[in-house]
Amino acid sequence: MEKKKDRKSYRHMNGIEIIGLGKAVPETRLTNEDLRQYMDTSDEWIRSRTGIVSRHLCTGEESLTDLATEASRKAMEDAGIAPEEVGLVICATCTTDYMVPSVACAVQENIGIPGGVPAFDINAACSGFVYGLQLIYSLMNAEAACRSERKYALMIGGEQLSKMLDFSERSVSVLFGDGAAAAIVRGSSQKRFFCHTAAEGDRSALYAHTVGRNQIPAMEYKGKRIVSENPLQITEAYAAGIMKDGYLRMDGRKVFRFAVRVLAAEIDQMAEQSKVPAEEIDYIVCHQANSRIIDYVRKQKNLPEEKFFMNLQEYGNTSGASIPLALADMKDRGMLKPGTRIFCIGFGAGLTWGGCYLEF
Repeated sequence: MEKKKDRKSYRHMNGIEIIGLGKAVPETRLTNEDLRQYMDTSDEWIRSRTGIVSRHLCTGEESLTDLATEASRKAMEDAGIAPEEVGLVICATCTTDYMVPSVACAVQENIGIPGGVPAFDINAACSGFVYGLQLIYSLMNAEAACRSERKYALMIGGEQLSKMLDFSERSVSVLFGDGAAAAIVRGSSQKRFFCHTAAEGDRSALYAHTVGRNQIPAMEYKGKRIVSENPLQITEAYAAGIMKDGYLRMDGRKVFRFAVRVLAAEIDQMAEQSKVPAEEIDYIVCHQANSRIIDYVRKQKNLPEEKFFMNLQEYGNTSGASIPLALADMKDRGMLKPGTRIFCIGFGAGLTWGGCYLEF
C-alpha cells in the first residue's frame, strides 16, 4: 500500500512546461476604419467599447487547418523537436473546417506526425487552451496513458470565427478575428503546474447553431412511392433561415457580468493553488475578449496595468486561439524568460472558464 501512495504522490508533484510556441494569422488585416464600408460604425465606437483596433480574417483559400498547421510547424521548430517525437495532439476550437475529421487529425496528417498516438479536438470555446493543458497534464501523469517514447504534446488553439459572423450588424461582428497558435508541452519534475476548469451551461448568453445541422423533415412514403415531389421540402427561405441561425449571437451585458466575476475568481483560485499572490506573479494572461473586462478586474484587484498582457488591439477576440496567441507574442518580445510565472485565465461560451499557473 505504501508503494502505491508514493507513486500517487510522485505523480501529483509532476508538472508540465511549454518549451515551444508558434502562431499563424491570416494575411488580410481588417481595421476598424475598414469595417465602415460594411456597417454603420467607426474606429472611435469600436475602440472605446472594446480596445480592438484591427483583426485578421481568412479570405480566399485560407482555412483554420492551414493556420493550425503553420502554427504547429513553428512551435515544433521553436522547441527543436521532430514530428516523430510528438505523442499527443489536441486542438481547442469551436470552428472546425469539417464535422469529421478533427483539426488535430488534419494537422497530424499535414505535418507528418506518425500514427499510433491520440489526436482530437475539444470545444470549450474561449477557455479551450486552458482545458487542453489540463488534459495534457492529466494524461502525462496517468499510469496507463501517454507513456510512449514520444513524450511531447502538441497543444493548438485555433479559430476561423469569420465564418460565423454577420457583417450586416456591428454588435458582435466587430469583436472577433481568425488565428491560431500552438505550444509544445512536455512533462517536468522541475516546473510546477496548477489548473482549474469549470462550466455552467447557458446557451442564451453566447451561441451559434450548426449550419449543417439536420432539421430536414422526414420523407413521406405511401407504399414505395414518395408522395411529395419535393420530399425534403427545401425552399430558398428554409435554407436562408438555417444560414441565419448559424451566425454568432451574444447577450453582451450577461457575458460582461459573467466574465468579470469568473476572471476575478480565477485570479484568486490560481493564487491559492500556486501559493503565489497575484501581486507577485509576473504576468496575468487573460482571454483577449474586451479591454473593459480586463481593466475592470485589474482595478478591482488593484493590480498594475503592466502585469496584464494584452494584444487584442491587433487580433480582436480569437476565442480558443486567444491565450496561445498572447503567449506566442510574449515569447517573440522576449518576455518569457527562465523563471517567469504566469496565470492564464480563459472564459467564454458554454459558459466555461478556467485558469492555470505556468512556469517558464
